[in-house]
Parts: sequence; structure tokens; C-alpha cells
Amino acid sequence: MAVSPTNLRGALLALAGFVLFSTNDVMIKFLGGVYNPFQTIFFSGVLGFPLIAVLLLGDRTEGNLIPRRPAWMALRAGVTVLNVITGFYAFAVLPLSECYPIFFATPLLITVLAIPMLGERVGLHRGAAVLVGLLGVLVVLRPGTGHLGLGHLAALSAAFLGSLNAIIMRKTGGTERYVVMMLYPMLANFMVSAVALPFVYLPMPIGHLGLLACIAALGLGGSLLLISAYRVSPAVIVAPMQYSQIIWATIFGSIVFHETHDLRTIAGTLIIIASGIYIVLREDRTTVSRVRPVLGTPMRFDQGLLPRLALRLRLLDGRRASKDEG
Repeated sequence: MAVSPTNLRGALLALAGFVLFSTNDVMIKFLGGVYNPFQTIFFSGVLGFPLIAVLLLGDRTEGNLIPRRPAWMALRAGVTVLNVITGFYAFAVLPLSECYPIFFATPLLITVLAIPMLGERVGLHRGAAVLVGLLGVLVVLRPGTGHLGLGHLAALSAAFLGSLNAIIMRKTGGTERYVVMMLYPMLANFMVSAVALPFVYLPMPIGHLGLLACIAALGLGGSLLLISAYRVSPAVIVAPMQYSQIIWATIFGSIVFHETHDLRTIAGTLIIIASGIYIVLREDRTTVSRVRPVLGTPMRFDQGLLPRLALRLRLLDGRRASKDEG
């Protein structure tokens, strides 16, 4: 069956976006080998905030900045802070080829969390895919071999927290203003890293500050490319493109960090990717999934430095609607 030009364009835009995200992650890993994660998080947020302010100014909906559901907003802010800390730490201490497979467990965890939190029904097929994917995670982690460390625990925590954040977004996104959903987690991230900064600070050369600015710019650029991809193609076309990051992880890891890749890690990664793609394809069927949280969530840990993709899509929709009404 021939691929339509619009779907091909969407896939290419998504691939380009994930190239930028992978380059972003390489810079995070490089700086993580020198600086404490709190310092990297703080300066990335400071340098990225002007870019965020442009997006925040685009929210023309009426209202104040007080959350309508403060308990859920506080939970989302706390989850985001922990998510970015664990994600940055995992990148700093683990090979890229081990970080990504664990982060790719996100659709498996979202599928499980959607049952109690969203009332989603998971049938035999998706349930089996989750079990197979978790088996792939075990193949990568190799429990009982002495292979596991704090970095693996951090990566697993980041995957779980990212999944929980996606579910919270799905549960509360219809009641809160977009700017509120964006602002509070960012402020929480900034305040926590600012409090920790005096205890971990190391002087930074101008080149490393430039890398931090690149982290913010690449994150925004990748997000905008993904937005464009979701605009022209269905999510079932765009979502699987994220697994291209494992290719870039292998290339960057080998060239920049001189990482090696064993057969068990490769095998576990392929199992996780296969189960994740199967879940995406099943969730796209409206007769199977009611809320479809996996399709609307890129499978990468929430850096907390930029608003999540779903919020940016909704914000741009709001701006477009305002123009149409005017």
C-alpha cells in the first residue's frame, strides 16, 4: 500500500524532530558528566525561559493563573520535578543505548496506569503486549547479574514518572488553562534547582553555557517539528518515529562516548520497541481504546524545561481559534 504524501511528510518531520531531541540528550549527557543535574536543570531553564515566554504570551483565553484543581496541579508539579531530576541523572551515568530502551517502556506503563486512573479497559492483546515489553525491559536490565545500578533505577523512575505525568495531563487537561498547565511545573522545577544550586555549583565556561542554550533551543525546535508532524499526519504514523532515537543513540554513543552495545541490550530493545509499536497500533483503533493516552504522548522523559507536546498543540489550537473568531 502506497504511503500518502502527507503521511510521508509527517513521518519525515517527526524523524527530524527526534534527531534534534537525540542531539539534545547527547548534550545533557555530556554536561551531566561534569556538573550536578541540579545545575544543568537550573541554567537550562533560565536560558530557555525567553523561548517559553513567547508561547505563554500566545494564550489568549480569559482567566487567572489560579489552578482550578490545585491538588492535581501540585501533584503534576512534583512529578515533573522528580521526572527531570531522574532523567538527567540517568543520562549522566548510563550509556545512551541503555537509557532509551528503559524510557521506551513509557507506553507500557501508561497502558497500565490508564486502567485505575482513567478507567481504560485493556484487553488481551494490549495486556499481552505490555507483558512482552516488560520482559524486554528485564532483558536490558539483566537482574541478578550485578549489572544494575542507581542509574538504572533513575531511568526506570523517569519512565514511570513520565507515564504518570501523561495520565495526569489526560485527566486534568480539559479543565485547566493551557498557561496554568505549563507554568506551575516549570516554576517548581526552577525553584527546586535554585535551592539546590548553591550546594552543587561549579563555575561554567562560556562554551558550556552555550551548550545549555542549545539544549533549550533544540528542545523547542524538536517540539515544533513534532507539532507540525501531528498537524499533517495521524498520531499512529508519528508516534512510532520516536523509536528512531535508538539509532541515533547507537551512533552518538559510539562516536562521542565510545560506548559498546551487547547483544542482550539490543535484543531487549527490539522487544520493547515491538511491543510499544503494537500498543500504538491497537490504541489507534477506536473500538479498542476509549481515551488513547499513549498516542498523545511522546515516549521520552519530561525534561520539565519546555511545555509538553499536548499542551503546545492545544495552545496553538487556541490561538488559531482566536484568529478565526476575530
